[in-house]
Amino acid sequence: MTAELSGSTALVTGGTSGIGRATAITLAGLGAHVVLSGRDAGRGAEAVETIRAAGGKADFVAADLKDAASARELAARARELGGPIDVLVNNAGIFPTGPTADFAEADFDTVFTTNVKVPFFLVAELAPEMAARGRGAIVNVSTIVAKNGMAGMAVYGASKAAVELMTKAWAAEFGPSGVRVNAVSPGPTRTEGTAAFGDGLDELAAAGPAGRVGTPEEIAAAIAFLVAGDASFVHGVVLPVDGGRAAV
Repeated sequence: MTAELSGSTALVTGGTSGIGRATAITLAGLGAHVVLSGRDAGRGAEAVETIRAAGGKADFVAADLKDAASARELAARARELGGPIDVLVNNAGIFPTGPTADFAEADFDTVFTTNVKVPFFLVAELAPEMAARGRGAIVNVSTIVAKNGMAGMAVYGASKAAVELMTKAWAAEFGPSGVRVNAVSPGPTRTEGTAAFGDGLDELAAAGPAGRVGTPEEIAAAIAFLVAGDASFVHGVVLPVDGGRAAV
């Protein structure tokens, strides 16, 4: 096991399945003590056991991220378990779809709370501490829908477009203090959450040069690159990991 992130602690939100779980496993494989959060305690325990069985360090925090207070509480619990947080991966998110005219106000508010407000206040809580230590890395998980308009995805796409702008603003704000802030923009990726799209996921992926759906592990590898030392001169980017969809 390589130890590139040895001695560091990483907080991965939405870490019990899909991209988040793959990211937690990947960062633990690089030597980080990973604290992963999610709503499902059973899946959280399974992810932690997988990491520990491979010789890694991991803990799970059950968290229903619904407001600024819950974000701050998660940050506090992560510190209790792993010490100062060196890496933050804002992966937790929801992506309901539907016609604009039928989208309920409550659902609109929930999307922006989960996808925008919670990452904002996690960064507000943790980035100043990273800056005070002179080092840290933050990666936000976006989507190709933040740039490419798709019917039924107005609210989800808008929330992730906000995340991409915050990524650049945070890079400008915290980069001079040694904190690198970047984002990944996944294309069609096979996860538990995207299973509901059925054949539509494959049809969307077929339009890209890779011609196939991505895996959570491929997105996790890009996140690990942005977190680790090889990306030491990378600030404020939104890295497409989309099978080439950005090229067409």
